[in-house]
Amino acid sequence: MRNVMVAMIVVSILAAGELLAAPPKPLKSDVGPGRVAWFDITTTDLARSKEFYGKLFAWEFTAVPGTDQAAEIVSRGTSIGTIRVAEGAISGFNGVVYIQVADIKAGCEKAKALGGTVVPGFPFDLSDGGGAVGLVVDPAGHPIGMYSRTPLGPAPAPKQASNPAPPRNG
Repeated sequence: MRNVMVAMIVVSILAAGELLAAPPKPLKSDVGPGRVAWFDITTTDLARSKEFYGKLFAWEFTAVPGTDQAAEIVSRGTSIGTIRVAEGAISGFNGVVYIQVADIKAGCEKAKALGGTVVPGFPFDLSDGGGAVGLVVDPAGHPIGMYSRTPLGPAPAPKQASNPAPPRNG
């Protein structure tokens, strides 16, 4: 049952926001490890949700390049999240909060050690080089994002084969 729930959450998140295709832009300021760095809200009616949140919190919205299915949330001049169109009904698992961590790889490993699941395809570097994001599902099935201001960096070089060439006779 838990694996089905995790799969449903992952499909919902990825379908709702094409998270892998359009990761959030990193914050310009360092909010510090353990603090909310970014969040995504999903909706079935982007215009109505923008009007609601704009009036409720005085948020402004800017277009996300390449799509009319998402808008960046701006509060007092600072980008703080994204609102995205979801496919299908909204559930309690839609939307993701990203918590800042010092090291994205270490954060994902710690989540696994504590019984969480790292969503396939994560972590990954943001396209502008401004950091990296990870997505995990906690042991109860709730998704939580992690954001690091430091990119993952280059992948480790492949290890050389340790079989030396046989000596030549002759």
